[in-house]
Amino acid sequence: MQSPEISRKSWIMVAVLGFVWGGTFLVIEIALRGITPFWLAAARIGFGALLTTLVWQLRGGALFTRPPTTAHRINLIAVGVLSSALPFMLISWGQQFVTAGFTGVSMASSALIVLPLAHFLVPGERITPRRAAGFMIGFVGVVILIGGQAFETTGLALELPGRMACVTASACYAVSSVLMRRLPPVDPVGLSAVLLLLGAIVVIPLAWAIEGPPPATDAKTLWVLAFLGLVPTAAANLLRVTVVRTAGPVFMSLVNYMVPVWSVVLGAVLLGEPLPAALLGALALILSGVALSQYGALRRLFSR
Repeated sequence: MQSPEISRKSWIMVAVLGFVWGGTFLVIEIALRGITPFWLAAARIGFGALLTTLVWQLRGGALFTRPPTTAHRINLIAVGVLSSALPFMLISWGQQFVTAGFTGVSMASSALIVLPLAHFLVPGERITPRRAAGFMIGFVGVVILIGGQAFETTGLALELPGRMACVTASACYAVSSVLMRRLPPVDPVGLSAVLLLLGAIVVIPLAWAIEGPPPATDAKTLWVLAFLGLVPTAAANLLRVTVVRTAGPVFMSLVNYMVPVWSVVLGAVLLGEPLPAALLGALALILSGVALSQYGALRRLFSR
């Protein structure tokens, strides 16, 4: 496994992902008005898998550059479940009870979860005293974020489980990023397609078992689902795979600066969501922790 290679292109891709994913939770909230949560996740991952697989096959359908071992195959399945299937279901279910802004802020915790995992599993990603301090500051923010009575965002009875579902989804993204980095050389388009296909294999049967056959929806909801499958799922997943495989999971976690900011701003401006002081305080603590832990990468950015 090569050491991370961070280029100007890496920064551009992360910036695009931050904006796209920051606005995704607003779109999910709109989609939930016309479809059940698990079928929303299934439709999103299904659209994304079909499109990405088509592109992959047009490129020749190659995946690994050399025959994978059994351990690599197991790792691939784990990444498929943790990078799309499980977090998509958790976010869709959780957003019934929390705002789009809250969901975006909870995604920032992924950067903190990556740190201890990468320390043990990814060469060149050791925890330093500065990174440890950043982790502790950000962890306080996460505690405030999911605290039972820290603040009210919707007032619904299942709000606390909804918060926990969103933070758990963020943890899934963190673990999958580290596991993805440990895969052998692989075609990024093929990897993106296979991950979404594995996710679809998991999500669609679960949605059917839990919520019954696909519900009838209107044309507007179908267009929203198609957008979710095309932009923040298929296209963004390809960018994410490329960044993780080249620049590394810790650098990829920098996207968590932008996702919560965009989600809070767009949720407040376009959906009129509230901005409780505790939510903004948790956001400030989490981003401060991420900034401290990623100081080296940020310094390289501004020194260019």
